[in-house]
Amino acid sequence: MTHEDKQWEKEIRKGPFASSPFTEDHKRKVLQQVEWMKKSEVGSKGDWSEGSSGPSRPFRPQVNNASHKRRSKRRPLVAGTGTLVIAAGLLLWIWDDGQLVKPVIEQVYPTAVLQLSDDLSTNLLTDKMKRNVAVTMRDDLGKQLKITKVEDLPVSGRIYVEAGKESEKEYAQIWLDAATGNLREVQMRGEMLASELEHRYLRQVPSLLQSIGSTPTLKPVSVQRYVSMKQGELEPISHTTLTLVNENNYGEIAWQQEQAVSISGDLSPDQVSHSVLADAEDAVKAVFGETSLKLRGVSRSKDDEIGRDIINLSFNDHYLVQMTVAEDNKVYSIIGENSYRNDFSNWDEVEAYHQKIYDVKESLLRDKVGPMIKEVFNINLQEYSLHREVDNPGMATFELESTKDVIQVRYNEDVKITMITRGEL
Repeated sequence: MTHEDKQWEKEIRKGPFASSPFTEDHKRKVLQQVEWMKKSEVGSKGDWSEGSSGPSRPFRPQVNNASHKRRSKRRPLVAGTGTLVIAAGLLLWIWDDGQLVKPVIEQVYPTAVLQLSDDLSTNLLTDKMKRNVAVTMRDDLGKQLKITKVEDLPVSGRIYVEAGKESEKEYAQIWLDAATGNLREVQMRGEMLASELEHRYLRQVPSLLQSIGSTPTLKPVSVQRYVSMKQGELEPISHTTLTLVNENNYGEIAWQQEQAVSISGDLSPDQVSHSVLADAEDAVKAVFGETSLKLRGVSRSKDDEIGRDIINLSFNDHYLVQMTVAEDNKVYSIIGENSYRNDFSNWDEVEAYHQKIYDVKESLLRDKVGPMIKEVFNINLQEYSLHREVDNPGMATFELESTKDVIQVRYNEDVKITMITRGEL
């Protein structure tokens, strides 16, 4: 055994795995798995049906009787090298463009790593159910959560599997068809370190950040993932969000399955044209009367799911100019600090404050906001009709129906303007 150990250890350290760490703990785990595989007789029954050329297709080789007889004469040789081959195979990892991803044992025998609570009765779970649960967690959530509950739901013909705790950040609910063992519904959430995120996501990061003009060297720090499958859907859909930071900048990328759908990140000021910056400064001065402005930051958020691209320019500590380009619309917003009072002691005071806002005369509001609109957008509000939002105190909408041009204004009881937004809202 000592000779075999040395031999397979040498094999593991060769080739592309030479730089991979191989500690005594790794060795111990390999030998444990080898022993487990010997005892489980996977070569003839049980999980052997899980071995496949892909993640889910069973592999059942057809054996020719004559060739089987010829191979049987060489069986002692095969047995003699079996430990070396299996041990080396267990340390081989599935590679994804150069990154070590998952050990072969989890790929070939997914139920071998299924985690079950000690006091859990698993007689309701067939082998197929266990496999579907393990594969779903592995492939869609990216990690195995410990199963804490298995319940028969005879009315709906389902088996319910729960993993983790609902109050925690990692939690899974899986409903299986009691007759077939197939997935019916899935709801899962989980977190992982950025280093644990699959390489097929990580390799996209630099180019995605560059596509919005953000810093491509932002460092991934954390990952959140949510997986769902509703009744009637064919497979679970995963939503992955990666947070990135460096000393001064922030970014975020969201994927549905492996397709990036939303990219956000800080930009350097030189990514914004001088004319855009000048217009933004003039807008802040016109609305808030601030003459001393300092650009604090620029960010961009591009969301392909809803077809929206937003650029934010922040000034001083509480001024924001936001430019939104949608598929068929452009919105320009000048936003200041929200001066809504929050020092109310009872509901009567809240209602009295709202009533004071409602009582602001239209003429007074037009006189206050009219010059601002003229200076920022070069339009006259006289032809625009005014509508107040009953359920949103302090919001007024000026609308020119002939052009569908809409201007929204937020104000307080003293008719101080805290936001102006123009676009087809």
